[in-house]
Amino acid sequence: MEIEAPPTEKRYEKPEGERRGLVIVNTGDGKGKSTAAFGLALRAHGRGKAVKIYQFMKVPSARFGEHRMFEQLGIPIEGLGDGFSWKSQDLEHSAQLARDGWARAKASILSGELFMVTLDEITYPLIYGWLPLDDVLQTLRERPKHVHVVLTGRRCPPEIIELADTVTEMTLIKHAFKAGIPAQRGIED
Repeated sequence: MEIEAPPTEKRYEKPEGERRGLVIVNTGDGKGKSTAAFGLALRAHGRGKAVKIYQFMKVPSARFGEHRMFEQLGIPIEGLGDGFSWKSQDLEHSAQLARDGWARAKASILSGELFMVTLDEITYPLIYGWLPLDDVLQTLRERPKHVHVVLTGRRCPPEIIELADTVTEMTLIKHAFKAGIPAQRGIED
């Protein structure tokens, strides 16, 4: 490790543009995409802003740690799917759930009633061809000016990355699962 001196001068000038809703993407093969999105939702909720989280791969009855906490805090979170594709008994049914869920999420975005809408794991139904990319792009472009949309998932389509205001790629360096350590409750659920 190389030691460095802390900065003594501000490293940037304050932007002079107008405040507006952002499109934020968390993608890549590393862990933390959903966790970062949930952190933004908590931050917004803490400021009294209306937030909703849609999870495209989780079942509506899911009770993971985030569901339990968001329920206690009064942050709505909705599972739209039937689990990951390798668990599905009927992929056409999974695709229809994604389309139905997208209709609800799209309506929330366009209504303008929410400050932030999180589309957790939306990249999967997009790359599987279950959702029309053009409709998602059009919705992001036509959303009310104040609405922030956060999208997560691996292999985010380049068209969304191009449209987004902020894109973070989580890079996998090392993962306990690859060393034979199973998922841990409270860490990966």
